[in-house]
Amino acid sequence: MGAKKIMALDSISKTAKIVNSFLLPKLTGDPKELYKAASHLIEHGGKRLRPYMVIKSCQLLGGTTKQALPAAAAVEMIHNFTLVHDDIMDNDEMRHGVPTVHTKYGIPVGILAGDVLFSKAFETISASLPNTPKKVNLSLVSYLAKACVDVCEGQILDIRMAESQKISSESQYIKMVEKKTAALFQVSCAMGAICANTKKKDVANLSSFGKNLGIAFQIVDDLIGIVGDSKITKKPVGNDIREGKKSLPILLAINRAKTKNKETILNAFGNSSVSKEDLELAVKTIRSMGIETIVRKKAMQYSNAARKSLSSYSTSSRKDLLSLLDFVVKRSL
Repeated sequence: MGAKKIMALDSISKTAKIVNSFLLPKLTGDPKELYKAASHLIEHGGKRLRPYMVIKSCQLLGGTTKQALPAAAAVEMIHNFTLVHDDIMDNDEMRHGVPTVHTKYGIPVGILAGDVLFSKAFETISASLPNTPKKVNLSLVSYLAKACVDVCEGQILDIRMAESQKISSESQYIKMVEKKTAALFQVSCAMGAICANTKKKDVANLSSFGKNLGIAFQIVDDLIGIVGDSKITKKPVGNDIREGKKSLPILLAINRAKTKNKETILNAFGNSSVSKEDLELAVKTIRSMGIETIVRKKAMQYSNAARKSLSSYSTSSRKDLLSLLDFVVKRSL
């Protein structure tokens, strides 16, 4: 493991502990079952990348960790809200190596747990901290609300893409990712800038950084779903193919494959009853086509755009954000 990667993970880990100590007490109350369900995934994993981006974006512009904590906690609540509801929609049974919320507590409690996380997020940034300018609070609420709408729109795009008989284009995939995934990365950086009570130009620059990082993140995440080691990622390799998920690696593979290879992939694609052997063959076929190299190159293009957004800044937090960017693009889990 490289020195930069170790430094990035260490910085993220330290920030995660600070965020957790601020966040978890806000997810307590009665009935206890509801709050245990709401905090279930938060207590069992997650790197807190989005809160980290809020805090580092704030620090980049002269703000403090304390100023950014309410927004950082709110973003993590919204992120977990999306995970809880996504798992219900996808009928997933495991996340972070533990049972999903609805699997452990039932679907009705799972839905309510997601709703609590959503509501608590806005309660947290509305209250914010003493002496926070009112315009800052209003901006935080406005930006986060818009991001939540984008995530919902992105989720629908993802569902419709999966349902369609057509093989989606790369541009359709990117549009979906911009909303479903990148929106929360984008708003994390924007909210960090807003917490520092800075200029609109800074908010725009940090938004651009977050958006491009978010797209790169999802591209690499989808790649890991094909070439990753399930023992490390705790995600079953090949699931995306069986479920008919039109991720970038799968789309590129289908569009580039010749007759026999294409038949092998399409035989498993969206086929819930595909045999384990045929699924493994489809995964092996995609890997053999050099798709990983192509996809990582595309992720690097978005990484370079993100890097460019921070070119006018020179604080140590810039290095932290760029280390995070490198970690996201080069990661294998």
